[in-house]
Amino acid sequence: MVAALAVVTACLLLFHRAVPNSVVRLGSLLESFLPWLGLAVVALLVPALLRRSATASAALLLPAAAWTYVFGGLLLPAAEPGPDHLVVVQHNVSDENADPAGTARALASAGPDLIALEELTPPALPLYERALAHGYPHHAVRGTVGLWSKRPLTGTRALDIKPRGITEDWNRALRTVVDAPRGRVAVYVVHLPSVRLGPGGLGSARRDESAGLLGSALAAEELGAVVLLGDLNGTVDDRGLAPLTARMNVAERGFALSYPAAFPMARIDQVMARAATVGRIRTLPATGSDHLPVVARIAFGLPAGR
Repeated sequence: MVAALAVVTACLLLFHRAVPNSVVRLGSLLESFLPWLGLAVVALLVPALLRRSATASAALLLPAAAWTYVFGGLLLPAAEPGPDHLVVVQHNVSDENADPAGTARALASAGPDLIALEELTPPALPLYERALAHGYPHHAVRGTVGLWSKRPLTGTRALDIKPRGITEDWNRALRTVVDAPRGRVAVYVVHLPSVRLGPGGLGSARRDESAGLLGSALAAEELGAVVLLGDLNGTVDDRGLAPLTARMNVAERGFALSYPAAFPMARIDQVMARAATVGRIRTLPATGSDHLPVVARIAFGLPAGR
């Protein structure tokens, strides 16, 4: 039994795309928590040792090797950054954040070039603006998302990624251009629709539709260098984000589990790039939000594509 479960775990790690999504979006649900399958190795090791089964113990090498193959690279040391890079912070600040000013100061203390925020509310926005005004003289806000920058921003516009069926005001994406060290970079700040787990499975249809619209916008982007920052309500392994991960590089190092802040289970706050490499991604200390902030360094002048 232990050996059979070990083989199944290894297969799920290596062939998770084969798990169908047609029923309760089981594939996306598995992929949202895929790294946690590594705990199955630990759980199965106990009965294998108690039974003193050489076959079961040997079988456990399969999921251990599969996990290492899929995720082991995230644990390796990051390469030394080159001279042309941007440090970015991505944070869903929560529309219930009781300390916007303190949150803003905490994010700025990491010294990033760009700070992307989601769930901005009209009462809180002036507090973020005042707290970030000194270090980040350039900023752009559209709806509930915003970008603060040390460098000039131009050509800012809202981006329509609203799924069908939403009738109320819904403006959760912007596109702007940053004057970066190696030239102009298109920066997208987005907040994809929330995903809910219920009796019918993973409710990700609107998230997936919005990701498709965003993917089309990225495909049509004329600038070669692109940075995508946002609460994507999905992990980079989730096939629902394939319209984005198929076009963009994701972080090469680090797990940076960002949600929920009290006990992080998954990284749904993402930093992606085109014609650039995203180095190690890590979390920052908790703020007044239910998400943890993430920070990453982006190096330019590298090939596009994942």
